[in-house]
Amino acid sequence: MACITFEETLHCPVAAHRMFHAMFLDAHNLMPKIMPHAVKSVDFVSGDGGSGSIQQVNFCEGGPVKYVKNRLDSKDKDNFECNYTVIESDTFGDAVDHISNEIKFEVDLVGGCICKSKSSYYPKAGAVLNEDELKVRRESSK
Repeated sequence: MACITFEETLHCPVAAHRMFHAMFLDAHNLMPKIMPHAVKSVDFVSGDGGSGSIQQVNFCEGGPVKYVKNRLDSKDKDNFECNYTVIESDTFGDAVDHISNEIKFEVDLVGGCICKSKSSYYPKAGAVLNEDELKVRRESSK
């Protein structure tokens, strides 16, 4: 069962602590307000936002994705790091079992922050993942 991993580094003009807060502490409130054309709602399925909590992001009709369920694995507020796993999505099909994500926001001395992300796609038992297809999916979801 070989996973396929993608890593990305992006510069953002927003400070690291503000990005972390928006993405991982208040996303359930902010995402539907900031992106009403894409995100219908963000609901806690279980938990209160701490490790082990499960959150479902519901997307607006007409888009390529209807929903994703994320499990929070760890959150480090002091170092602006978050690890979570996408445990369910209508886009997984017969190949993807889950996606493990590691996100870190670092202070950029010239202003803003640097976002480093690592996403590892794990196949279902007996399935083989196609790296080129995953790349296309990732690009279309940005």
